Amino acid sequence: MSDQVRQQALAARAASRVLAATSAEVRNQALEAIAAALEANRERILAANAEDLKAGEQDGLASPLLKRLDLSGSKFASTVEMVRSVTAQPDPLDQTQKATELQAQLYLYRVTVPIGVIGVVFESRPDALVQIAALCLKSGNAVLLKGGREATMTNQTLAEVMCQATSDILPEGWMVLLEGREEVRALLDQEGLVDLIIPRGGNEFVQYIMNHTKIPVMGHADGVCHVYVDASADIDKAVPIAVDSKIGYVAACNAAETLLVHAAIAEQFMARAVEQLTAKGVLIRGDARTVALAESIGAVTPATQIDWSTEYLDYILSIKIVDSADEAIAHINEYGSNHTDTIVAEDPAAVRAFLRGVDSASVMHNASTRFADGFRYGLGAEVGISTNRLHSRGPVGLEGLVIYKYILKGDGHIVDSYDGYDGAAPLPFTHRPLDQHWQA
Repeated sequence: MSDQVRQQALAARAASRVLAATSAEVRNQALEAIAAALEANRERILAANAEDLKAGEQDGLASPLLKRLDLSGSKFASTVEMVRSVTAQPDPLDQTQKATELQAQLYLYRVTVPIGVIGVVFESRPDALVQIAALCLKSGNAVLLKGGREATMTNQTLAEVMCQATSDILPEGWMVLLEGREEVRALLDQEGLVDLIIPRGGNEFVQYIMNHTKIPVMGHADGVCHVYVDASADIDKAVPIAVDSKIGYVAACNAAETLLVHAAIAEQFMARAVEQLTAKGVLIRGDARTVALAESIGAVTPATQIDWSTEYLDYILSIKIVDSADEAIAHINEYGSNHTDTIVAEDPAAVRAFLRGVDSASVMHNASTRFADGFRYGLGAEVGISTNRLHSRGPVGLEGLVIYKYILKGDGHIVDSYDGYDGAAPLPFTHRPLDQHWQA
């Protein structure tokens, strides 16, 4: 199996070098071919998805996970729309980030290029396969994909449709679907052929990936996201934001898992919010003050210490009453996962303290945590959310899938002239910023 994965990685490396040299027009042509092929094969894809859903139900897959697996209805149309949204994005390659004159006729350019070969291991969510592949293609990267086993039939069909649609446009091996766990283990050994691994899943899984590969890893371990309702919050804004952050899509990594409420507004806010949340089937776990307050507004079970750092991915929400914005910030920084957190407040000082003090990839004011998404951020789509502090952070779109290289253009220049060897006066560097783009 390791030999097979190595051959696939070698093919991906060769394909990545061809992709890196393709024009934006060719890559966009391939993306449109994928969108058209998805539409033409809709019934075939959904039939495969129905098989996965049936198997998931028989295996007792939880309702939120079945929802994530389901590609039918508006989700299929949204998946196709996402491909075209990526197509419409500006070309991320060959962009001059910085241009500098070192000396007359000696010009240095920093230019965007693909990362190369990317391996992505993701959850049982078929639309993620399409998103990831589309973003990698647009950014000139080859991709090795491994989805959750619950989506096996759908992923196989999607990969076949997409590879066939691009067979006359792109090099073979630009997209490879891995199917078994043993292939993931083999993928982690492909240092030198695979440039980046992006794992999407729980903390234990991400830690396993990090501990078993020498390949750089980008991603996030958990989505322990918070909504903080400040004493200055507008209740008419706060309640819908809290409810939407939790129930919009409970299996998403940007769904709220903990609600922090200032004591001064807790009774007024909780009377409305808990009623709406429980009506949607959300189970509430609260600290002692929340439990005491909830006796008159609805059933709340006591939270334990582990609840504050748990990503439920389900209809469960922990609630804690705090006495200040500073206490909320400290709680988030201690128990959160540096993913996405929001404050609902009208007090500028509280808002400023929260936005500056919370150490997360996305920090929001008066908005649902569910906005933390590549498509909603205008990135076209995303390969995932990164809580890293190097290269990219937050929803990773096209910009997160490129790196840069330096291009130096001279006219017979040699270093000797600038070092002053043989007693000659060294030439000075000008280091003058240029407002111009690199051209071959």
